[in-house]
Amino acid sequence: QVQLVESGGGLVQTGGSLRLSCAASGRIFSPYTMSWYRQTPGAQRELVAAIASGGSTNYADSVKGRFTISRDNGARTVYLQMNSLKPEDTAVYYCKVVGAGLVVSWGQGTQVTVSS
Repeated sequence: QVQLVESGGGLVQTGGSLRLSCAASGRIFSPYTMSWYRQTPGAQRELVAAIASGGSTNYADSVKGRFTISRDNGARTVYLQMNSLKPEDTAVYYCKVVGAGLVVSWGQGTQVTVSS
């Protein structure tokens, strides 16, 4: 079983930055993709960014050029550097890991609030 613990959320002003972290523990079978999703009340959870074991990345159009996803395989941690934050980035951010065999694990979420 995989446990994911997110941290780094909080309140920031428009134009500010935050860095989210998600540390994985337990049994994860490589290769595994790590990603960040976000969700606002009444909306579906949406992909923000993903990074594969080899380092290839993809981003939602709304965050390209502002957010950067990275990972530390040794520490089994994924990061999301968020710059130039906008009020529309306000959401609960979730970490997701998909391991070999398509085993999916989610974190508990961390709130990001961007004030205007």
